[in-house]
Amino acid sequence: MFITLEGGEGAGKSTQARRIAAHFSARGRPVFLTREPGGTAGSEAIRGLLLSRGWEGGTEMLLHFAARREHVARAIRPALAAGAVVVCDRFADSSLAYQVAGQGGTRAMWQGLVDLTLGGVWPDMTFLLDLPPEAGLARAAARGDTNRYETLGLDFHTRIRESFLRQAAAEPGRFRVIDATQKLDAVTEAILAGLPA
Repeated sequence: MFITLEGGEGAGKSTQARRIAAHFSARGRPVFLTREPGGTAGSEAIRGLLLSRGWEGGTEMLLHFAARREHVARAIRPALAAGAVVVCDRFADSSLAYQVAGQGGTRAMWQGLVDLTLGGVWPDMTFLLDLPPEAGLARAAARGDTNRYETLGLDFHTRIRESFLRQAAAEPGRFRVIDATQKLDAVTEAILAGLPA
């Protein structure tokens, strides 16, 4: 099973990904917990490039998918083949939100890169941790480790949220929208209630 967490900055994806992984691990299921961009040495190197400076939108999308292809080939696909539950903080839905809706890239380019690079690997279930961008940016700032994306302004982050909500509405069988304004444990409970036994 391949489970992803999506949402804007400060939504709590990393924390909830760890909690999902712990849930399955406690039940004796093998789990591979990972993130994007990242998850392998090569993908983490590309993550460093992405966060170090601004890029033209198309270039940025290509970098994300280069990291993603490496991640799928060297980590996600082997983990799935070995029978693990893969829990990933972000995946290709983030590129549709950030690089297409946020930065003005084309849906056609995104779809072409999905088809070219992922080899049919796609999440079985996606939890969208939804909250107003103002709240998410405030949470991110409170962490004290602001990244480049968190500095791009409220209009950018509003487009991100709207894109994620459109994606969820278009694929209700895969997405579960979780109110991330709730307390941490309440968000976890809502996620765990949506997981298969």
